[in-house]
Amino acid sequence: MFERLPVFAAALWWSSLSVIGFVAVPLVFMRIPQRMLAGYVAASLFEAQTYISIACCALLLVISRRKHSETFAPWARAALVFVILGMLLAFVLQFGVAPRVIAYHGVRLWHNIATGLYVGQWLCATIVLWQLTGPREAAGHGISDR
Repeated sequence: MFERLPVFAAALWWSSLSVIGFVAVPLVFMRIPQRMLAGYVAASLFEAQTYISIACCALLLVISRRKHSETFAPWARAALVFVILGMLLAFVLQFGVAPRVIAYHGVRLWHNIATGLYVGQWLCATIVLWQLTGPREAAGHGISDR
């Protein structure tokens, strides 16, 4: 059961980023005519998404080491840099850029930076999920052998 946990965490990370950023927030702006209210709702959704991302990345970091071993699990060798980068992007977005988007709501630059960081985080999650669910290197090897 625990050998599937990395796939579950990566799938939750990727799907939550996809749904919030590419479905929920655009719908909020389409359905709520007051831009300030829509922005407030979107900011709340993005904040919740940040904590989901941090939790998923933290879980991936914790389970990346083999039990009772100094080495990383085979799946973690290629994915770990993207997990750390994705977590860093989430922190920078939430605590560095988001306050500026709120404070300078009319300044397009901060929205563009926030969008770039969000897409970067989504790409990190995509790469991690792709690496975890990619083709097996040899026939008969399950995810626990990766």
